[in-house]
Parts: sequence; structure tokens; C-alpha cells
Amino acid sequence: MSGINTPLGQNRKPARPSPGFFSLARFIAVFGGIFVVGLSVYFAMRPEENLGKPEVAAVETKPVEEAVVAEQPEAKDTDQADKLVRARPHDGANVDRQVMDDGSVVTKFTPKNRDKDGPVVIDATAQNAQDERTAAFPDEALIEDTPDGKLPIVATDGTRPVDRYARPWSGARGTRIAIVIGGLGLSQTGTQRALNTLPEEITLAFAATGNSLFRWMPEARRGGHEILLQVPLEPFDYPDNNPGALTLLHTDSEAKNIKRLHQAMSKMTNYTGVMNYLGGRFLADAPALEPMMRDIADRGLLFLDDGSSAQSLSGTYAKAFSAPHAFADVILDQEVSKASVLKKLDDLERVAMKNGSAIGVASAFDESVDAVTEWAREAGGRGIEIVGVSVLADVPN
Repeated sequence: MSGINTPLGQNRKPARPSPGFFSLARFIAVFGGIFVVGLSVYFAMRPEENLGKPEVAAVETKPVEEAVVAEQPEAKDTDQADKLVRARPHDGANVDRQVMDDGSVVTKFTPKNRDKDGPVVIDATAQNAQDERTAAFPDEALIEDTPDGKLPIVATDGTRPVDRYARPWSGARGTRIAIVIGGLGLSQTGTQRALNTLPEEITLAFAATGNSLFRWMPEARRGGHEILLQVPLEPFDYPDNNPGALTLLHTDSEAKNIKRLHQAMSKMTNYTGVMNYLGGRFLADAPALEPMMRDIADRGLLFLDDGSSAQSLSGTYAKAFSAPHAFADVILDQEVSKASVLKKLDDLERVAMKNGSAIGVASAFDESVDAVTEWAREAGGRGIEIVGVSVLADVPN
């Protein structure tokens, strides 16, 4: 009968043993297998390596600033309640593990400081200058909402706008010069040209009567500039010379002038202080000036007097209210020509060399912008540091 119907595996002839069954190679393979199995059993039975008892952790949810994890009690270091185990230096967070008196371990996670390439953390309570990456945005802790709009205030922790929005500087005590270009916002083309041309070290002053200030302010701040707000004040030849609808007048009531001041202040944010626009008559009138200077001081702002009025009392009231205050030393463009402005800049430099610092002011005429830009590019080579005007403001005790 054919073997096709024979069940598989039956009636087979016994296979002859292969030669070399107990060869050296097979002996080594069998011995190696026994060694591996024995080694595995040995490690499995070691108590310190036993993974059969999973650790149980209870996690308490915290805000993003920190998270704390309470772990199982550990047998080691129970008598060292203040022992800390730090995270590895390349971890994404700071990790502190503290062994408590009862043997439990509490682990605290906090974010590490980020470098310039990391995420931006907006902190409105820090006692330092605003991060350059967020400089176009106002800090909410420094703003109050009023019927007149958003006005600057001192934060609850004491941070002032003059500190927060100031342009950082080197801290060196060499020759320092601040240059303020004013009248920005009055001409759209002139403002854009000034922003595109002037070095970032130059302080910019925007007129409260200007247009689109909430458009220009972020652009100026992103460009690295410190900024001021120019408030129109009554000149001696008013109304023949009228600074605009928001002008503070010495004949008006305190309430009316403060109302106009607040309307002017609400035109933009992120400024370190207020600068006068004209105002010879108003600055010389004590009853009119006193409420304005008090309000500026209370809001944590500096006051820059452009130095155009010898009768100005701004310094007296700034001292009385402990407001940061500065006087301009040189008006750079009383004659509007590039050559004249460059000559005035030389005068400003001589004042700074003699006194250690000086402040110059000019308007955003093309000739002034070009002269200041040319001079500023060469100033560093003569040992001059151009700083924001807040650096040179006197802060009375």
C-alpha cells in the first residue's frame, strides 16, 4: 500500500543519531544557557533590585509656577529632614527633593530660568527693566482703567513705570549723554522716517496731540527706544501760539487741568515720563504747576523739562514730591539745519565731558534726525555712552 494514507509520524524508521551529539560546540551552548538562567535567578532574588513592589506617588496639583509630589517614605536619610537632592543640570526644571521627619520625601518642581531663545515669561512685578521681547506690550500691573482711559500707576510691589520701561544701560560711570527727539506723532511720514533712521539709544518723545500713538508706540519700543509723552502746556504767547486742544492753562481749575493731563496720558502706554511741549507760562505758575507735578510723581513717572523757560518751577516741585526730574542742557535745533545741529551736538559733548553727563533735545525735523544719527554713530569711539533719559534723571530723597 502506498504511504500516502499512513498517518503522519507513524511507521517511520528510527533516525540514526547524528554523529558528534556530544561535540564541544553543543557542550558550550548548553553550559552557556544554564549560566544565563542562573544569573537571572540570582538578580531576581536580590531585595534591592526587586521590582515587584511598585512605588506609589500622590501628586498635588499646583499652578504652573510649581508642582509638589509627595513620595513613599524611604529607608535612607530619615534623620536628615533638610537634605536636598538637586536636578541634573540639563533637566527642564529645577527639582528639589526634601526628606521630612517622618521619612517621607517631598519633591518640588519649579521652572528654570530661560535664556533669550526660550519662551517669554511676562512678569509685571520684577524690579527691573522690561524684557526687550515684550517691550511693545504694557504691563497690566502698571495700568489702571479710568473714565479717561488707561493711565500709568505704581504697581502694588512698588514698581514704577520709570523703572520698568527704562532703556537698559551698561552701568559704567563714564561720559553719558541722553538725546531726546520730540514732536513724534504729529507727522506720519516724519515719524516713520525718524523710527527708521534713529539709533535705538535715542529717546523718543511723542506729542499727546499726535495721531496713531498706539501704532507708533509698539514700533518704537520694539526698536529699543525709551519713550516719553509730551504734554502741551500754556506758553507765554497763548492763544496766538496754541499747542492744541489738550493744553493745560494756568487760568483753569485744578480739576480741569488734571482731567486734560489724564486724557493726554491715556493716548499711549509704556512711557517712562512726561515732557513739556512749550509751556513757559504754565511752568512758571506755582498754583497751576503743583497739582500736575504731584500727579506725575504719584504715578511713578519722571518729568523732563526741555529747558526752554528760565522761569520754570518744575525742579522745585519735583523735589517736593520726590519725582525723578531732569533739565535739558542744550536745545539742539533752534536753528534747523544739519550743520547747526551738529555744532550744537559738539556743545552738548563738551558739557558732558565737563559734568559727566548731559541731555540734549530736538524735534523730529529731517535735518535734526540726520545730524543726531550721524553724531551718535561716532560717539562711542570718543568714549561716550548714549543712554535713555531716565538714567540721567535726578531722584530726590
